[in-house]
Amino acid sequence: MQLIQNLEWRYATKKFDPEKKVSKSDLENIKKTISLAASSYGLQAYKVLIIEDPEIRKKLQPESWGQSQIVDASQLIVFCNYTNVDNQVIDDYLKLKADIQNLNLEDLKDYGDFMKSKITELPDEIMKAWTAKQTYIGLGNLLVACAELKIDACPMEGFSPEGYDNILNLSEKGLSAAVIATIGYRSEEDMTQHSKKVRKPIQELFETI
Repeated sequence: MQLIQNLEWRYATKKFDPEKKVSKSDLENIKKTISLAASSYGLQAYKVLIIEDPEIRKKLQPESWGQSQIVDASQLIVFCNYTNVDNQVIDDYLKLKADIQNLNLEDLKDYGDFMKSKITELPDEIMKAWTAKQTYIGLGNLLVACAELKIDACPMEGFSPEGYDNILNLSEKGLSAAVIATIGYRSEEDMTQHSKKVRKPIQELFETI
């Protein structure tokens, strides 16, 4: 599988070359790959911010443990989960589904009612945790797409969600920063690229029952 070779090539890039930028066509392919990620009920209860503005990224760097990737990478990607999934979110999804699949919206009522009964009654913290988990599936797709395109990436949890929420005005949009990633091209000075990949042996990681 070429995919395995691509994943062997990738690593969490610690130092990016600030002079090298991801092309618009490659960025569009990454966005499409993220959009095709699986999500619970197909709701895609998150939004993805692609931050290129250097001034905004300078403000975000202190909220990211001072890490250089935030300002040096070609793009900073912020996966923001919905803090609430209400009836309107579900109704909007059902309308989109009906339009795309040429279905009668009324025929989706039972499915919509089922989703509403399972989702809208969730306690706030459980709902936020659930939507945040969805972003990690999108992040996984981003990492695979970048490996395929030979674009370096670094998934990052080392940041302050509250700081990001404040700087990006996410709370007023019903969003919260869940996980971030930087993409671009590795610097020749990044010594991490020469380290062997450390993974558990297959027989230890997997168990067939």
